[in-house]
Amino acid sequence: MADLPLTPQTNRILIAVEDSKYSEKAVRYGYHLAQALDAQVALVHVIDPPTNNTYGAVDPIMGINPIYIPEMNEVQEQASAELLARLAAMWPGFEERVTKISKLGQPRREILTAANEWQADLIVLGTHGRTGFDHFISGSVSEGVARHAICPVIIVPYKDENQ
Repeated sequence: MADLPLTPQTNRILIAVEDSKYSEKAVRYGYHLAQALDAQVALVHVIDPPTNNTYGAVDPIMGINPIYIPEMNEVQEQASAELLARLAAMWPGFEERVTKISKLGQPRREILTAANEWQADLIVLGTHGRTGFDHFISGSVSEGVARHAICPVIIVPYKDENQ
């Protein structure tokens, strides 16, 4: 505790996003926090690279090779850019000041890398709120980020009325 400042400054807020209602809630929360703290904002979206099976059926016994679609990366990068632009526009009057970061890789690792590279003071991200077997199977990006981040992390929960 001795190395923590008495009044930590939060000047740079990194908001991790995906194309979901969970992320939109986290973005709104992050923007309100940034406005209250007069902080800069960066949005980071991570493109999870597709596996070989995404490109087609692979059967080494039958000699069927994976089908490679070179335009897949371009399509994913364009979708990421559009998502970041749409989410930046959710902060009217400030959308031009929002830094947009798109990365390719494993989400937890790339969010942490972006936070370090951008020198974030705080990370904000949403959670699906999965528990039990769903959590075990899908893992939790938010949990992994919180465990390994060197700055504070705010996890914004999302609950449907049906949950």
